[in-house]
Amino acid sequence: MRVIILGGTGLIGQEFTTALLNEGHQVWVLSRNPQTRQVPTGAAVVSWDGHTSQGWEGLVELSDAVVNLAGENLGEGRWSKTRKERIRSSRTDAGLAVVSAFQAASRKPKVLLQASAIGFYGASDDRGLNEESVAGNEFQSSICLDWEASTQAVENMGVRRVIIRTGLVLTAKGGVLPRLMLPFRLFLGGPLGSGQQWYSWIAMQDEIRAMMYLLKNEQSAGVYNLTSPEPLKMADFGKVLATVMHRPYWLPVPAFALRALLGEMSLLVLSGQKVVPQKLLREGFQFQFSSLKAALENILH
Repeated sequence: MRVIILGGTGLIGQEFTTALLNEGHQVWVLSRNPQTRQVPTGAAVVSWDGHTSQGWEGLVELSDAVVNLAGENLGEGRWSKTRKERIRSSRTDAGLAVVSAFQAASRKPKVLLQASAIGFYGASDDRGLNEESVAGNEFQSSICLDWEASTQAVENMGVRRVIIRTGLVLTAKGGVLPRLMLPFRLFLGGPLGSGQQWYSWIAMQDEIRAMMYLLKNEQSAGVYNLTSPEPLKMADFGKVLATVMHRPYWLPVPAFALRALLGEMSLLVLSGQKVVPQKLLREGFQFQFSSLKAALENILH
């Protein structure tokens, strides 16, 4: 299989590129920095301006699949008005570039894997959310709505489009887990805010396995939640993390302190949603790590 990846230098993109290469697939990674060292050995790096299809549209005719993971990280810096606009445009510009490239191709790839996030659903209570649940009305929700809509046009071209709404991806290499672990390393771990917010997580191994399954399975289309079947409330998540790290769990961090420190971005840790991967389970996908304890032990030991 010949695959183009936008956002291939990110945390998930690097892991997915490696997985594709290990299976013998040919991979082109689009990057605004062609000299980047963040691309796994074996993948071809193609220069990209981050906004248009110029310079890579010709590759689309040669490819079998496109994976669009492009988008600025929400968790790096406060959400100022300028940064919010940049977060949104980094996603929508990439999506529109994909559509433009598909439109220009006489031979179109068979499938587009389009990234999104469970932030689509907004903050929720104890109700379980599946792929049929409606969007929330928060900043993250509006970002995901625009992100998903940016590539919808390829479906009218006969392309199978799969939208992956990803939860908290757990890996020691980056993302949310090292940040959650830091206070525990300092023996200062405890619940964040009320501790009653739901954390819908997924081990990196299962994230990559699910993406590979959805890329290859010609019957899979539409929206899929990429989360473990066993979400946990933050207080329970923290207790498991403390147990695996052999650290105490005692010092709560009040919500007002996180809001003062992070501003609106505190929503990433203070709010949550109980999301279930209903469609993956219905199709018989087997998670390697459904249990948080097993996932963390695998990551940290």
